[in-house]
Amino acid sequence: MLIRWVSRLFDDRYAWLRLSLLALSGVGYLLFRPVADGPYSPVDWALAAAALAVSPVGVRWPFPAALGAALVFAAAGWLGQAEPIVPQVGATWAALELTLRAPMRQVAVGAGALLVGYLVDSAQELPSGLPTWLYGVTVVVGVPLLVGLNVRASHRLARQAEQRVAVEARAARAGERAAIARELHDLVAHHVASMVLRVGVARHVLSGTDPRVAEVFDDLHASGSTALADLRRLVAVLRNPALADGGAGYVPIEPGALPEALAEAVCRAVKGGLTVEAAIDPEVATLDAVRGLAVLRLTQEGLANVARHAGPAARARVCVRMRDGNVHWEVSDDGGGGSEDAGPRRGGDGEGRRRAEAGPTVVEAGHGLIGMRERVELLGGSLVAGPDGPGWRLRTVLPAGAGR
Repeated sequence: MLIRWVSRLFDDRYAWLRLSLLALSGVGYLLFRPVADGPYSPVDWALAAAALAVSPVGVRWPFPAALGAALVFAAAGWLGQAEPIVPQVGATWAALELTLRAPMRQVAVGAGALLVGYLVDSAQELPSGLPTWLYGVTVVVGVPLLVGLNVRASHRLARQAEQRVAVEARAARAGERAAIARELHDLVAHHVASMVLRVGVARHVLSGTDPRVAEVFDDLHASGSTALADLRRLVAVLRNPALADGGAGYVPIEPGALPEALAEAVCRAVKGGLTVEAAIDPEVATLDAVRGLAVLRLTQEGLANVARHAGPAARARVCVRMRDGNVHWEVSDDGGGGSEDAGPRRGGDGEGRRRAEAGPTVVEAGHGLIGMRERVELLGGSLVAGPDGPGWRLRTVLPAGAGR
Protein backbone atom coordinates (compact mmCIF):
# COMPACT_ATOMS: atom_id res chain seq x y z
CA MET A 1 0.00 0.00 0.00
CA LEU A 2 2.82 2.39 0.89
CA ILE A 3 4.67 1.58 -2.35
CA ARG A 4 1.52 2.28 -4.37
CA TRP A 5 1.01 5.60 -2.59
CA VAL A 6 4.64 6.61 -3.17
CA SER A 7 4.34 5.62 -6.84
CA ARG A 8 1.26 7.82 -7.21
CA LEU A 9 3.06 10.66 -5.45
CA PHE A 10 5.70 10.63 -8.19
CA ASP A 11 3.10 10.82 -10.94
CA ASP A 12 3.32 13.89 -13.19
CA ARG A 13 -0.13 15.02 -12.06
CA TYR A 14 1.12 15.52 -8.51
CA ALA A 15 4.17 17.65 -9.28
CA TRP A 16 2.44 20.62 -7.65
CA LEU A 17 1.98 18.59 -4.44
CA ARG A 18 5.62 17.47 -4.32
CA LEU A 19 6.99 20.95 -4.89
CA SER A 20 4.53 22.50 -2.43
CA LEU A 21 5.70 20.07 0.26
CA LEU A 22 9.31 20.92 -0.62
CA ALA A 23 8.67 24.66 -0.28
CA LEU A 24 6.87 24.17 3.04
CA SER A 25 9.74 22.05 4.38
CA GLY A 26 12.20 24.78 3.35
CA VAL A 27 10.18 27.44 5.15
CA GLY A 28 9.99 25.21 8.21
CA TYR A 29 13.73 24.69 8.20
CA LEU A 30 14.38 28.41 7.98
CA LEU A 31 12.07 29.12 10.90
CA PHE A 32 12.83 26.12 13.14
CA ARG A 33 16.42 25.04 12.50
CA PRO A 34 17.38 22.17 14.83
CA VAL A 35 20.98 23.44 15.05
CA ALA A 36 21.60 27.16 14.74
CA ASP A 37 25.19 28.43 14.71
CA GLY A 38 23.90 31.94 14.38
CA PRO A 39 21.28 34.00 12.68
CA TYR A 40 21.02 34.01 8.93
CA SER A 41 22.70 36.91 7.21
CA PRO A 42 20.73 38.99 4.68
CA VAL A 43 22.56 37.17 1.88
CA ASP A 44 21.55 33.81 3.37
CA TRP A 45 17.92 34.88 3.51
CA ALA A 46 18.05 36.19 -0.03
CA LEU A 47 19.50 32.96 -1.44
CA ALA A 48 17.07 30.81 0.54
CA ALA A 49 14.16 32.93 -0.68
CA ALA A 50 15.45 32.62 -4.26
CA ALA A 51 15.61 28.83 -3.93
CA LEU A 52 12.03 28.74 -2.61
CA ALA A 53 10.85 31.07 -5.37
CA VAL A 54 12.30 28.82 -8.07
CA SER A 55 10.47 25.76 -6.71
CA PRO A 56 6.93 26.54 -8.04
CA VAL A 57 8.35 27.11 -11.53
CA GLY A 58 9.12 23.39 -11.71
CA VAL A 59 5.42 22.53 -11.72
CA ARG A 60 5.13 23.57 -15.35
CA TRP A 61 8.71 24.13 -16.52
CA PRO A 62 11.05 21.60 -14.85
CA PHE A 63 14.04 22.41 -17.07
CA PRO A 64 14.24 26.18 -16.35
CA ALA A 65 13.53 25.43 -12.69
CA ALA A 66 16.43 22.96 -12.50
CA LEU A 67 18.83 25.44 -14.12
CA GLY A 68 17.66 28.22 -11.81
CA ALA A 69 18.00 26.04 -8.71
CA ALA A 70 21.52 24.98 -9.76
CA LEU A 71 22.43 28.64 -10.29
CA VAL A 72 21.18 29.59 -6.80
CA PHE A 73 23.11 26.64 -5.34
CA ALA A 74 26.31 27.73 -7.10
CA ALA A 75 25.80 31.34 -5.94
CA ALA A 76 25.41 30.13 -2.36
CA GLY A 77 28.72 28.26 -2.58
CA TRP A 78 30.50 31.13 -4.31
CA LEU A 79 29.36 33.67 -1.70
CA GLY A 80 30.54 31.40 1.09
CA GLN A 81 27.16 30.79 2.72
CA ALA A 82 27.55 29.00 6.05
CA GLU A 83 24.44 26.83 5.63
CA PRO A 84 23.64 26.15 1.98
CA ILE A 85 21.11 23.46 2.89
CA VAL A 86 18.00 25.15 1.46
CA PRO A 87 19.55 25.94 -1.98
CA GLN A 88 21.19 22.50 -2.05
CA VAL A 89 18.00 20.57 -1.28
CA GLY A 90 16.11 22.76 -3.75
CA ALA A 91 18.60 22.04 -6.52
CA THR A 92 18.61 18.32 -5.75
CA TRP A 93 14.82 18.10 -5.84
CA ALA A 94 14.69 20.18 -9.02
CA ALA A 95 17.04 17.65 -10.64
CA LEU A 96 14.69 14.87 -9.53
CA GLU A 97 11.66 16.63 -11.08
CA LEU A 98 13.65 17.16 -14.26
CA THR A 99 14.58 13.48 -14.45
CA LEU A 100 10.97 12.43 -13.90
CA ARG A 101 9.34 14.61 -16.51
CA ALA A 102 11.77 16.09 -19.08
CA PRO A 103 13.49 14.68 -22.20
CA MET A 104 16.78 12.95 -21.54
CA ARG A 105 18.81 15.68 -23.27
CA GLN A 106 17.47 18.23 -20.79
CA VAL A 107 18.11 15.78 -17.94
CA ALA A 108 21.78 15.56 -18.94
CA VAL A 109 22.12 19.37 -19.09
CA GLY A 110 20.36 19.77 -15.74
CA ALA A 111 22.57 17.14 -14.10
CA GLY A 112 25.66 18.91 -15.45
CA ALA A 113 24.43 22.24 -14.04
CA LEU A 114 23.83 20.63 -10.64
CA LEU A 115 27.32 19.10 -10.71
CA VAL A 116 28.83 22.51 -11.48
CA GLY A 117 26.89 24.01 -8.58
CA TYR A 118 28.18 21.33 -6.24
CA LEU A 119 31.75 21.86 -7.47
CA VAL A 120 31.52 25.58 -6.72
CA ASP A 121 30.04 24.90 -3.28
CA SER A 122 32.61 22.25 -2.26
CA ALA A 123 35.76 23.33 -4.10
CA GLN A 124 37.51 24.11 -0.80
CA GLU A 125 37.33 20.40 0.19
CA LEU A 126 39.57 19.35 -2.70
CA PRO A 127 41.94 17.60 -3.04
CA SER A 128 42.32 16.57 0.62
CA GLY A 129 38.70 15.63 1.13
CA LEU A 130 38.24 13.75 -2.12
CA PRO A 131 36.44 10.71 -0.59
CA THR A 132 34.00 12.98 1.21
CA TRP A 133 33.52 15.03 -1.94
CA LEU A 134 32.76 11.92 -4.02
CA TYR A 135 30.24 10.80 -1.46
CA GLY A 136 28.61 14.23 -1.60
CA VAL A 137 28.46 14.11 -5.38
CA THR A 138 26.80 10.70 -5.19
CA VAL A 139 24.15 11.95 -2.75
CA VAL A 140 23.49 15.37 -4.27
CA VAL A 141 23.70 14.49 -7.97
CA GLY A 142 23.59 10.70 -8.30
CA VAL A 143 20.66 9.88 -5.99
CA PRO A 144 18.06 12.16 -7.64
CA LEU A 145 19.12 10.92 -11.07
CA LEU A 146 18.94 7.28 -9.97
CA VAL A 147 15.56 7.65 -8.26
CA GLY A 148 14.12 9.67 -11.12
CA LEU A 149 15.28 7.22 -13.81
CA ASN A 150 13.94 4.28 -11.79
CA VAL A 151 10.50 5.87 -11.32
CA ARG A 152 10.50 6.94 -14.95
CA ALA A 153 11.23 3.38 -16.09
CA SER A 154 8.47 2.07 -13.82
CA HIS A 155 5.97 4.49 -15.33
CA ARG A 156 7.08 3.51 -18.83
CA LEU A 157 6.60 -0.19 -18.05
CA ALA A 158 3.17 0.55 -16.60
CA ARG A 159 2.16 2.45 -19.73
CA GLN A 160 3.41 -0.39 -21.92
CA ALA A 161 1.39 -2.87 -19.87
CA GLU A 162 -1.72 -0.70 -20.28
CA GLN A 163 -1.12 -0.49 -24.01
CA ARG A 164 -0.76 -4.27 -24.23
CA VAL A 165 -4.03 -4.70 -22.33
CA ALA A 166 -5.73 -2.21 -24.65
CA VAL A 167 -4.38 -3.98 -27.73
CA GLU A 168 -5.53 -7.35 -26.40
CA ALA A 169 -8.96 -5.90 -25.60
CA ARG A 170 -9.24 -4.47 -29.12
CA ALA A 171 -8.21 -7.82 -30.55
CA ALA A 172 -10.82 -9.59 -28.43
CA ARG A 173 -13.50 -7.13 -29.55
CA ALA A 174 -12.44 -7.59 -33.16
CA GLY A 175 -12.78 -11.36 -32.74
CA GLU A 176 -16.23 -10.95 -31.23
CA ARG A 177 -17.28 -8.64 -34.05
CA ALA A 178 -16.04 -11.13 -36.64
CA ALA A 179 -17.94 -13.95 -34.92
CA ILE A 180 -21.14 -11.87 -34.81
CA ALA A 181 -20.66 -10.94 -38.46
CA ARG A 182 -20.36 -14.60 -39.40
CA GLU A 183 -23.50 -15.51 -37.48
CA LEU A 184 -25.45 -12.62 -39.01
CA HIS A 185 -24.29 -13.56 -42.48
CA ASP A 186 -24.74 -17.32 -42.18
CA LEU A 187 -28.03 -17.33 -40.26
CA VAL A 188 -30.03 -14.12 -40.28
CA ALA A 189 -29.03 -12.69 -43.65
CA HIS A 190 -29.39 -16.08 -45.31
CA HIS A 191 -32.94 -16.57 -44.03
CA VAL A 192 -33.97 -12.99 -44.79
CA ALA A 193 -32.66 -13.38 -48.34
CA SER A 194 -34.62 -16.61 -48.70
CA MET A 195 -37.80 -14.92 -47.45
CA VAL A 196 -37.36 -11.98 -49.84
CA LEU A 197 -36.82 -14.38 -52.72
CA ARG A 198 -39.96 -16.37 -51.89
CA VAL A 199 -42.08 -13.24 -51.52
CA GLY A 200 -40.80 -12.12 -54.92
CA VAL A 201 -41.81 -15.46 -56.43
CA ALA A 202 -45.22 -15.22 -54.77
CA ARG A 203 -45.71 -11.73 -56.22
CA HIS A 204 -44.97 -13.07 -59.68
CA VAL A 205 -47.13 -16.20 -59.39
CA LEU A 206 -50.08 -14.42 -57.76
CA SER A 207 -49.92 -11.28 -59.87
CA GLY A 208 -53.59 -11.53 -60.82
CA THR A 209 -55.01 -11.75 -57.30
CA ASP A 210 -56.73 -9.13 -55.15
CA PRO A 211 -54.86 -5.78 -55.37
CA ARG A 212 -54.80 -5.65 -51.55
CA VAL A 213 -52.87 -8.92 -51.48
CA ALA A 214 -50.45 -7.58 -54.10
CA GLU A 215 -49.96 -4.46 -51.95
CA VAL A 216 -49.12 -6.62 -48.94
CA PHE A 217 -46.65 -8.65 -51.04
CA ASP A 218 -45.05 -5.45 -52.35
CA ASP A 219 -44.69 -4.09 -48.84
CA LEU A 220 -43.22 -7.38 -47.57
CA HIS A 221 -40.76 -7.49 -50.44
CA ALA A 222 -39.69 -3.86 -49.91
CA SER A 223 -39.33 -4.34 -46.15
CA GLY A 224 -37.34 -7.53 -46.58
CA SER A 225 -35.07 -5.96 -49.18
CA THR A 226 -34.40 -2.99 -46.90
CA ALA A 227 -33.69 -5.28 -43.96
CA LEU A 228 -31.35 -7.38 -46.09
CA ALA A 229 -29.46 -4.30 -47.28
CA ASP A 230 -29.12 -3.07 -43.69
CA LEU A 231 -27.89 -6.48 -42.59
CA ARG A 232 -25.28 -6.56 -45.32
CA ARG A 233 -24.04 -3.09 -44.36
CA LEU A 234 -23.97 -4.11 -40.71
CA VAL A 235 -21.96 -7.23 -41.50
CA ALA A 236 -19.52 -5.11 -43.52
CA VAL A 237 -19.07 -2.67 -40.62
CA LEU A 238 -18.64 -5.50 -38.12
CA ARG A 239 -15.89 -6.97 -40.25
CA ASN A 240 -14.25 -3.60 -40.87
CA PRO A 241 -15.21 -0.87 -38.33
CA ALA A 242 -13.31 1.73 -40.38
CA LEU A 243 -16.20 1.68 -42.85
CA ALA A 244 -18.34 3.46 -40.26
CA ASP A 245 -17.92 7.18 -39.57
CA GLY A 246 -14.72 7.26 -37.54
CA GLY A 247 -15.35 3.66 -36.50
CA ALA A 248 -17.76 4.94 -33.85
CA GLY A 249 -20.79 2.96 -34.87
CA TYR A 250 -23.10 1.79 -37.61
CA VAL A 251 -25.09 4.67 -39.11
CA PRO A 252 -27.34 3.55 -42.00
CA ILE A 253 -29.00 6.99 -42.45
CA GLU A 254 -27.79 10.54 -42.64
CA PRO A 255 -28.87 12.65 -39.63
CA GLY A 256 -30.66 15.13 -41.91
CA ALA A 257 -32.84 12.30 -43.24
CA LEU A 258 -34.13 11.38 -39.78
CA PRO A 259 -37.60 13.00 -40.16
CA GLU A 260 -38.20 11.06 -43.38
CA ALA A 261 -36.94 7.83 -41.78
CA LEU A 262 -39.27 8.33 -38.81
CA ALA A 263 -42.17 9.03 -41.16
CA GLU A 264 -41.33 5.82 -43.03
CA ALA A 265 -41.33 3.85 -39.76
CA VAL A 266 -44.77 5.28 -38.93
CA CYS A 267 -46.02 4.49 -42.44
CA ARG A 268 -44.94 0.87 -42.14
CA ALA A 269 -46.72 0.58 -38.80
CA VAL A 270 -49.90 2.00 -40.36
CA LYS A 271 -49.66 -0.50 -43.22
CA GLY A 272 -49.48 -3.20 -40.55
CA GLY A 273 -52.87 -2.14 -39.19
CA LEU A 274 -51.94 0.32 -36.46
CA THR A 275 -53.53 3.72 -36.20
CA VAL A 276 -50.59 6.03 -35.45
CA GLU A 277 -50.66 9.66 -34.42
CA ALA A 278 -47.19 11.11 -34.96
CA ALA A 279 -45.83 14.40 -33.62
CA ILE A 280 -42.24 14.72 -34.83
CA ASP A 281 -40.31 17.94 -34.27
CA PRO A 282 -38.59 19.02 -37.52
CA GLU A 283 -35.55 20.00 -35.44
CA VAL A 284 -34.64 16.32 -35.08
CA ALA A 285 -32.96 16.77 -38.46
CA THR A 286 -30.20 18.64 -36.60
CA LEU A 287 -29.41 15.72 -34.26
CA ASP A 288 -26.01 14.09 -34.24
CA ALA A 289 -25.76 10.72 -35.96
CA VAL A 290 -25.64 8.61 -32.80
CA ARG A 291 -28.73 10.08 -31.13
CA GLY A 292 -30.53 10.21 -34.48
CA LEU A 293 -29.98 6.51 -35.00
CA ALA A 294 -31.12 5.82 -31.42
CA VAL A 295 -34.38 7.76 -31.97
CA LEU A 296 -35.08 5.84 -35.17
CA ARG A 297 -34.40 2.43 -33.62
CA LEU A 298 -36.43 3.27 -30.51
CA THR A 299 -39.38 4.34 -32.66
CA GLN A 300 -39.23 1.21 -34.82
CA GLU A 301 -39.01 -1.09 -31.80
CA GLY A 302 -41.67 0.86 -29.90
CA LEU A 303 -44.21 0.57 -32.72
CA ALA A 304 -43.34 -3.10 -33.22
CA ASN A 305 -43.94 -3.55 -29.50
CA VAL A 306 -47.39 -1.98 -29.81
CA ALA A 307 -48.33 -4.27 -32.70
CA ARG A 308 -46.98 -7.31 -30.86
CA HIS A 309 -48.68 -6.77 -27.50
CA ALA A 310 -51.66 -4.49 -28.13
CA GLY A 311 -52.65 -5.96 -31.48
CA PRO A 312 -52.13 -4.69 -35.02
CA ALA A 313 -55.33 -2.58 -34.88
CA ALA A 314 -54.32 -0.61 -31.78
CA ARG A 315 -54.01 3.15 -31.67
CA ALA A 316 -50.49 4.40 -31.02
CA ARG A 317 -48.96 7.82 -30.51
CA VAL A 318 -45.38 8.77 -31.36
CA CYS A 319 -43.97 12.00 -29.97
CA VAL A 320 -40.43 13.22 -30.63
CA ARG A 321 -39.60 16.74 -29.47
CA MET A 322 -36.45 18.82 -29.02
CA ARG A 323 -36.09 20.95 -25.90
CA ASP A 324 -32.85 22.77 -25.07
CA GLY A 325 -30.91 20.27 -27.14
CA ASN A 326 -32.45 17.27 -25.35
CA VAL A 327 -34.56 14.72 -27.24
CA HIS A 328 -37.88 13.90 -25.56
CA TRP A 329 -39.13 10.64 -27.06
CA GLU A 330 -42.36 8.79 -26.30
CA VAL A 331 -44.46 5.97 -27.78
CA SER A 332 -47.80 5.05 -26.18
CA ASP A 333 -50.85 3.00 -27.13
CA ASP A 334 -54.43 2.38 -26.03
CA GLY A 335 -53.95 -1.32 -25.31
CA GLY A 336 -55.96 -2.31 -28.35
CA GLY A 337 -59.14 -0.80 -26.86
CA GLY A 338 -59.74 2.00 -29.37
CA SER A 339 -63.06 3.03 -30.87
CA GLU A 340 -65.56 0.39 -31.90
CA ASP A 341 -65.12 1.13 -35.60
CA ALA A 342 -61.42 0.43 -35.53
CA GLY A 343 -61.99 -2.99 -37.00
CA PRO A 344 -61.19 -6.48 -35.70
CA ARG A 345 -58.44 -6.69 -33.12
CA ARG A 346 -55.90 -9.39 -32.43
CA GLY A 347 -55.54 -9.49 -28.67
CA GLY A 348 -58.07 -6.66 -28.14
CA ASP A 349 -58.81 -5.14 -24.76
CA GLY A 350 -57.93 -8.29 -22.91
CA GLU A 351 -54.36 -8.22 -24.19
CA GLY A 352 -53.96 -4.55 -23.29
CA ARG A 353 -55.26 -5.14 -19.78
CA ARG A 354 -53.12 -8.24 -19.30
CA ARG A 355 -50.04 -6.36 -20.43
CA ALA A 356 -50.75 -3.46 -18.07
CA GLU A 357 -51.49 -5.76 -15.14
CA ALA A 358 -48.49 -7.96 -15.72
CA GLY A 359 -46.02 -5.08 -15.76
CA PRO A 360 -42.74 -4.91 -17.63
CA THR A 361 -42.05 -8.63 -17.40
CA VAL A 362 -44.43 -9.34 -20.28
CA VAL A 363 -42.65 -6.91 -22.57
CA GLU A 364 -39.25 -8.08 -21.42
CA ALA A 365 -39.96 -11.65 -22.45
CA GLY A 366 -37.92 -10.88 -25.57
CA HIS A 367 -34.86 -8.73 -26.08
CA GLY A 368 -36.63 -5.68 -27.53
CA LEU A 369 -37.04 -3.65 -24.35
CA ILE A 370 -33.70 -4.82 -22.99
CA GLY A 371 -31.96 -3.58 -26.13
CA MET A 372 -33.87 -0.30 -25.94
CA ARG A 373 -32.78 0.22 -22.34
CA GLU A 374 -29.15 -0.51 -23.19
CA ARG A 375 -29.20 1.87 -26.15
CA VAL A 376 -30.72 4.67 -24.04
CA GLU A 377 -28.37 4.13 -21.09
CA LEU A 378 -25.33 4.32 -23.38
CA LEU A 379 -26.48 7.83 -24.28
CA GLY A 380 -26.94 8.92 -20.67
CA GLY A 381 -30.71 8.51 -20.44
CA SER A 382 -33.11 6.06 -18.81
CA LEU A 383 -36.06 4.30 -20.41
CA VAL A 384 -39.34 4.44 -18.50
CA ALA A 385 -41.81 1.69 -19.42
CA GLY A 386 -45.15 1.07 -17.73
CA PRO A 387 -48.95 1.01 -17.92
CA ASP A 388 -50.77 4.06 -19.20
CA GLY A 389 -54.45 3.48 -18.53
CA PRO A 390 -55.46 0.39 -20.52
CA GLY A 391 -52.39 0.72 -22.69
CA TRP A 392 -48.64 1.08 -22.36
CA ARG A 393 -46.13 3.88 -22.61
CA LEU A 394 -42.41 4.08 -23.33
CA ARG A 395 -40.57 7.35 -22.84
CA THR A 396 -37.06 8.68 -22.39
CA VAL A 397 -34.92 11.79 -22.65
CA LEU A 398 -31.64 11.66 -24.56
CA PRO A 399 -29.47 14.46 -23.13
CA ALA A 400 -27.72 17.01 -25.30
CA GLY A 401 -24.19 16.08 -26.35
CA ALA A 402 -24.68 12.40 -25.48
CA GLY A 403 -23.82 11.29 -28.99
CA ARG A 404 -20.58 13.25 -29.27
